[in-house]
Amino acid sequence: MTEKIQILTVEIGSTITKVNGFSRSPSGYLLHRGQGFAPTSIGRGDVRIGVDEAMESLKNSSIPLDPEAEVFVNSSAAGGLRMTVHGLTYNMTARAAREAALGAGAIVKKVTAGALDDYDLQEIREIHPNIILLAGGVDFGEKTVVLDNARKLASLHLAVPVVYAGNSALRRPVQEIFKTEDIELLVAENVFPEVDVLNIDPLRRIIHEVFNHHIIHAPGMSGIAQLTHREILPTPGAVLLGSELFASALGDCLVFDVGGATTDVHSVTDGSPEWIGKLTEPEPHAKRTVEGDLGVYINAKNIIELTENWDEEEKLSDLRAIPETEQQKDLTRWLCTKAVELSARRHAAIVTDLYTPTGKRQVVKGKDLTAVKWVIGTGGALTRIEGGEEILKRICTGAGKHLLPQPGTPILLDRDYRFSALGTIAQTYPDEVKNTFIDWLEREQ
Repeated sequence: MTEKIQILTVEIGSTITKVNGFSRSPSGYLLHRGQGFAPTSIGRGDVRIGVDEAMESLKNSSIPLDPEAEVFVNSSAAGGLRMTVHGLTYNMTARAAREAALGAGAIVKKVTAGALDDYDLQEIREIHPNIILLAGGVDFGEKTVVLDNARKLASLHLAVPVVYAGNSALRRPVQEIFKTEDIELLVAENVFPEVDVLNIDPLRRIIHEVFNHHIIHAPGMSGIAQLTHREILPTPGAVLLGSELFASALGDCLVFDVGGATTDVHSVTDGSPEWIGKLTEPEPHAKRTVEGDLGVYINAKNIIELTENWDEEEKLSDLRAIPETEQQKDLTRWLCTKAVELSARRHAAIVTDLYTPTGKRQVVKGKDLTAVKWVIGTGGALTRIEGGEEILKRICTGAGKHLLPQPGTPILLDRDYRFSALGTIAQTYPDEVKNTFIDWLEREQ
């Protein structure tokens, strides 16, 4: 067994930079050897300053760093990719494209379905996205609207890449439209090649590539290219990849990452046979939702407004990014509870009654979580303040108006705050990461 850190992960967040050290065991899993934190130094012009400070913090570990250690990086410091998504029908291609964008760490600022109009084009100009996603039509299906939308988007002459992930029969004419206007076009497989068939993974990979290019050239991020020779993952994409590998090794899972500004929810499940036949539209096996209005620090007041718990508003004077006193911790714990409850209901499927000529029947819209075998909490709010397990147990209520995990579903807390780190390493060492999750579970039981 090695006595040095062989693998180093760097997570550059908007406020905190975190480094994790691992070594590879002869048994085929990763040993967590140490962790360091420092403020992200994007405001000082070079993220390497914060990374170096976090590395100094890591050196307090008794295990030294191998000079030849492999380095993996994930980041959300550039704020993610601003993306607009344009499809043919919302319930099909526009929605599928949005699922792929969220899974890749993009921030979807606008979704349109059908023909773009002048108001849509003006709003796209105002958003000035980092990437535009054009989809629409099953393979060899509708053509006119998709081609018209391509011409309109090309006419904006925005200096950003466009990804086409629509009707495969239109690839050549779409390529010609953007080539004529000297606009970069990337082509992915159709996100909705057939009715009720989702195909989002190829598009996710392309968005990851665009993210990698974007984050290296974002203001203050010039030093990041020197950290690693591997692809830089968006932090939410790293968590989603970790979730997928956890599920493949140990069963369907639901992962909550509660932060100061947002709450991210990742689920990896196809749902239960009881409800799958009642779905009104297909859901991806691995799904991510980002609740940009639910956070325990920046968006604390918004949680109070959403829940109408006005008595809590006067307690905001106790709010701290890193709570220390019992009053501060109590407030953060309450905010975390509400963020988990609200985000779980938004992510989960809703059961409704549909009245038809043959009578009333139940239909399901959204992600069925009743087959989830594990509920996992990561991020500081859930793992660094006592009560995270009880918070997650509250949403395990089973099938009701929302299809949530069953009562008694096991809860796991990522107390070492390494889930995103393992997801980042998984792009090269998926088997070792799977084994690490298995070892984690054995240690918890």
